[in-house]
Amino acid sequence: MKSVTAVFFSLFFVLAGFGLSAAAEQDIKGSTDHPLLSRMPGFFISNYENSEFNSYKFIGQDKKPVSIEGHKYYFIYRLKKGAEEPGELKIRRNIQDALKKIGANVVFDDNFNKASTIVLQKEGKETWVEVRSYNNMYKLAIVEKEIMKQEVVANAEVMGKDINATGHVSVYGIYFDTGKSEIKPESDAAISEIAKLIKSDGALKLYVVGHTDNAGSFDFYMKLSKDLAEAVAKALSGKHGIDAGRLKPYGVASLAPVTSNATEDGKAKNRRVELVKQ
Repeated sequence: MKSVTAVFFSLFFVLAGFGLSAAAEQDIKGSTDHPLLSRMPGFFISNYENSEFNSYKFIGQDKKPVSIEGHKYYFIYRLKKGAEEPGELKIRRNIQDALKKIGANVVFDDNFNKASTIVLQKEGKETWVEVRSYNNMYKLAIVEKEIMKQEVVANAEVMGKDINATGHVSVYGIYFDTGKSEIKPESDAAISEIAKLIKSDGALKLYVVGHTDNAGSFDFYMKLSKDLAEAVAKALSGKHGIDAGRLKPYGVASLAPVTSNATEDGKAKNRRVELVKQ
């Protein structure tokens, strides 16, 4: 028969072991969930990184890696013992749905690799999120990229002078979601100035040319750049009454950069709409 002392020490080590196990399932010191996403029930943060400036390679819409720089967060969430496994697909779908509700777009989703890339543009930031999910664990990589503020607003008079002098003018201030061709509402001011320019000269006919950076596949961006140009032409004719016959949309992807695509600032300058006199 075990002595009282032996029983006491056996119970002590069982409780101590339980305490260590419970402690091991607590969030790692200094970690916290990202403000955009609450965690899945029953999970704790086992790994955490918060870098003021770093980079991460996400999978873009064309299924090729794209390096994004900015404020980087990295999380590994693990399931607590005894908690019910939600399944890897449920984890990914929950994160996708949570972000889509606040305006994000899923640009990549792969069931084989159990990975998704989601992009959100909000409050002056472009936030990229990658989720890789498993049955009892999931990983989140998040990079908050500052969107370059456009200081120069398109002006009809200035654009007219450039077209008369050089035959073309680059227009900034027309915004689209990443990989999409729908014009964002904050583009209205620039579109209105283009309409004003065309209405001021009844003989003016323009090629509307879409330009991109070189971050994605050439074939995808070639089609996207034409779609962007067509969206601008449709906005001018549909919202501002410009005769569609005075506008011819084309896309040239990254074939005519104004500067190097080696930096984020350079890429921002190369993403533009150009008006070329016919």
